[in-house]
Amino acid sequence: MDYCPAMTLAHRLLIPLTLCLSAPLWALDDRNTLLLSSDERCLLSNTSGETVEQALASCTQWASNGERQAQFELGQFWLKQPLERQDLPQALHWLELASLQGQAEAQRLLGLMYWQGQGVEPSSVQAYIILKMAAVNGSDQAMDDADRLAEHMQRSELAIATQVLGDIFRRYLDELQALPSNAPAPIAPLITP
Repeated sequence: MDYCPAMTLAHRLLIPLTLCLSAPLWALDDRNTLLLSSDERCLLSNTSGETVEQALASCTQWASNGERQAQFELGQFWLKQPLERQDLPQALHWLELASLQGQAEAQRLLGLMYWQGQGVEPSSVQAYIILKMAAVNGSDQAMDDADRLAEHMQRSELAIATQVLGDIFRRYLDELQALPSNAPAPIAPLITP
């Protein structure tokens, strides 16, 4: 397969946004007391010593099964480690997966990674877009981060980011308007690169 920089940029820019407005794709029945939410199964922040490896294994299993909170916790875990233990490719992988499911804090951390060039090529445009989507999904801190980033962006970069965000929302609104009045609203905007 030939390397295409434009496709790589489009893929990295648009694909993570494809599902960022989506409601969680996974849901647990609150009436079933045998099921625990991923918050209760994946407690990487509350482990120490020998239990860290056990918690990592368990959390990785849940994340691999699509649990967005477990994906977020793994991404955060690998990102927040001391430099000698930090694993940015792992952090990027898990944060991208959680971001695709609309996990706002995963999106915020992913946006910060692009802003700071942690494990990825730095991109103010991509960072701004992802931070704005995290804000739409409920992260107040992401809105503040996007505003701070905008102060450092060139006008042309901000115009590109604003155009992409506008296109995303226009497509979503067009899709909503095209639905019959009795159809359920779509969960996420349809974005095709």
